[in-house]
Amino acid sequence: MCDSVDEVTRAVLAKNDGLAAGLREALARRGVSVVNLLSSPGSGKTELLGRVLARAVERSLPVAALTADLATENDAGRLARSGAPVKQLLTDGLCHLEARQLRGHVESWLPEGTSLLFVENVGNLVCPASYDLGESLRVVLMAVTEGEDKPLKYPTAFGSAHLVVLTKTDLAGPAGFDEAAFEANVQRVNPGVEVLRSCARTGAGVDALLERVLAVRDGAPVHRPPLAPRPHTHGHSHSHSHTDTHEGAEAGLVP
Repeated sequence: MCDSVDEVTRAVLAKNDGLAAGLREALARRGVSVVNLLSSPGSGKTELLGRVLARAVERSLPVAALTADLATENDAGRLARSGAPVKQLLTDGLCHLEARQLRGHVESWLPEGTSLLFVENVGNLVCPASYDLGESLRVVLMAVTEGEDKPLKYPTAFGSAHLVVLTKTDLAGPAGFDEAAFEANVQRVNPGVEVLRSCARTGAGVDALLERVLAVRDGAPVHRPPLAPRPHTHGHSHSHSHTDTHEGAEAGLVP
């Protein structure tokens, strides 16, 4: 049984990788760079992204955002306050986004002239780490309230990041966050990766993040992480999610 589950997982990931490669090439021809944002729930990802989008709109930059959740369109509403074009993806229980889902929305919705597309992945540091979306930049975010050992607990996510963003830094003192230990743990799983500090409440790090993203869009080299997306294992109880659930996930997408 284990071998057959592994074979299905490998086949799903191989298909996704092929679609992601094709999507990356198609986006490059259109002059679009994709930023894939990964984090746990509650990291402050949506609030920070909203601030970044608002700053981009102030600068008349051609940006857009797709945000993914299992249910509700709450985050799309929050992000839309920035003035940027925003679309919600509902995954209907699927714990991550895949290249085929992104491709469908790029083809049917992405506004003409967009050069920078932010994708807010499902709040989860396990499943999304295995799936290439055709992104130009993979950003992994973590709040200081999550603990400095988080990179060691989720090495695939942090080890596949082109950039790491530490959020809610205004709470570092009350949370007893050990920033030196966190930095050491990040470098242990992803040597040389840049760690950017941010606080959406004060706006700290918003401009820095936007500038990093724009630099990549304009051709700046990105950090090469040691890990490529790799398979995750749910165990027998969830083995169906890469077959039946994947086939049905399209129905949960907001048209």
